[in-house]
Amino acid sequence: MSWPNSLPPFGVAVDAASPILIRSSHDGDVEAMLDIYRYYIRRGLDEGIDDHGTPQPGDLKERRKNLRNRRFPHLVAIRGETVVGYAYVVLFRKRPAYRYTVKHSIYVHPDHLGGGIGRLLMHELIDACAAAGFRQMIGYIDGDNTASLGLHHSFGFATVGRLPGVAYRYGRWADTVMVQRSLGAGVTTPPVI
Repeated sequence: MSWPNSLPPFGVAVDAASPILIRSSHDGDVEAMLDIYRYYIRRGLDEGIDDHGTPQPGDLKERRKNLRNRRFPHLVAIRGETVVGYAYVVLFRKRPAYRYTVKHSIYVHPDHLGGGIGRLLMHELIDACAAAGFRQMIGYIDGDNTASLGLHHSFGFATVGRLPGVAYRYGRWADTVMVQRSLGAGVTTPPVI
């Protein structure tokens, strides 16, 4: 069974025997990426709060186009014909001095957590960012997300900060952990200008 350009409904099995392919995202992947993103946004909000601020398909298509034009990787994990995760980077800060540092995000379909998809996306994202000449990668992780923190540490990310109580979800204040890793030559040599 195939769900072109979209995720199957949550809880519907996708052939777990199919290999995972990581590739650059296409416009046809947008609905599936938004389905995954909306799940995580809704999951973190208290009941009764509207998630109207989530991006619409046109917003994400425009964002992808802008990222691609500026050499920022925007990847999807595909199993069969189904998008089961995605990853991308944006500039850490907009000022020119920060142009070699990116901030990343990785989202995996909740029915496929624990299957190594996040690890595959992280590996490809790190390689693509290093190849594009970026020197540092930053991430912000929910302080309670031990799986994500473990994944990041296994890829050489160091915890560089903790922001206490900056998010309100699940009826309580939550911390965010900031992680960082060097890419390519890191800070050992000046960038090629």
